[in-house]
Formats: sequence, C-alpha cells, structure tokens
Amino acid sequence: MSVIKRVRDMTVATLNDRLENSEDPVRLIDQFLWSTHQEIVQCEQLQRQYAAHTEHLLRQWKDAVQWKNRREEQALTALKAGEEHVAKMALQDKVAFEEKAIRYEGLYEQSKGELAELEQLLQELRDEYRLVYDQRQFYLARMESLRLQQRLNARFGPGAAEGPANMFRKLNDRLTDIELETKSLRDLRRMGQETSYHAGTAAQNAIDRELEQLKRKLQQGG
Repeated sequence: MSVIKRVRDMTVATLNDRLENSEDPVRLIDQFLWSTHQEIVQCEQLQRQYAAHTEHLLRQWKDAVQWKNRREEQALTALKAGEEHVAKMALQDKVAFEEKAIRYEGLYEQSKGELAELEQLLQELRDEYRLVYDQRQFYLARMESLRLQQRLNARFGPGAAEGPANMFRKLNDRLTDIELETKSLRDLRRMGQETSYHAGTAAQNAIDRELEQLKRKLQQGG
C-alpha cells in the first residue's frame, strides 16, 4: 500500500510541475482526471475483494475459537465421565483449533490493517479527484475569460476594425482622389484640343498669306 501511495504522490507532484509549463492546462487536467478515475475504479474493486477476504478470515478465526472452546468442554465432560482417552482426543483437537485460531487471527489483523489503509487511500483519491476537478473548472473559467477578453481587444482595442467615421473618411479620400484624377484627364484632353485648334489656325493663316502673294504676282504680271 505504501508503494501505491508513493506513486500517487509522485503523480500529483508531476502534475503540478507540468501545469506550470502547459499551454493547455484543461487538457492536461482531463488526462489526470481520467487516470485518477481509473485508479479509483480499480481501488474500489480491490477494496471489495479485501473486505470479502477480511470477512472470510474473521469467520475462520471465530469458527476456530468456537471449536476450540467446544473441544475443551467435551474434554471436561469426558473427564467427568471417567473417559480419559476421549478427553485426550478432545484436548488434541482443542490444541489444533487453538493454533488455527491464532493463525487466522494474525491473517485477519493483517488484512484488516491493509483494508483500512486501502480505504484511506481510496478516500484520498476521491478527495484528490474532486479537488483537481474543481481546479479544472477554475482554469476553464479563466480560459473563457481570456478568450472573451481577446475578442474584446480585437473589436475595440488598438488595431481593431475602424468605426463608421474612419470608414467614411477613407471613402471621401478615395472619391477625392478619383475626382482629381478625372479633372486631370479632362484638363489634358482640353489642352490637346486647344493645341490642335491653334495649329490649324496657324496653317490657315500661312495658306492665306501664300494666296495673297500669288494674287499680287498675277496683278504685277498682268
């Protein structure tokens, strides 16, 4: 039993060490609870077997004591009747039952002590299970609080999604950029048209000047 208890103490210590470095304490605790539950089931089965065995040893011890007392009474009765041979046979059985009673008493006391130690260990396992389960619920609540806090920070904290005011400001900036781009293209087209117009006017003036020169030559020649 003491070996089992030492193993249990080492398991709890290991759990405490692993919890400090665990990224998922709830999962680790669930593994521990499952293992502890299995041990509780096994200990309960062993406890029932120990209890039945201890009860059997107690009956054997009591039966041996009863037979010892009965053989002593029979030996006394035989002596009173003058049957010494019968009395010796009864006393021989008495000694045998007395030795049997002593042996069974020792086995009973040993089994009784082990049963008590097992029941104590079983109670410790149950208490430990409830304690760790309560810690699991606490860790689960903490993790849920952290998850909700992260969602809150993602929604309203720095870098969170922008509100309507920022959204419309960006939209206005974008529309302004489009308007400026459109105006620039319109101005470029207008400048191109004016250049073409001025180019056409210059050419027409040159043609008119050439025509006037030709007219003057004709007049001079005539």
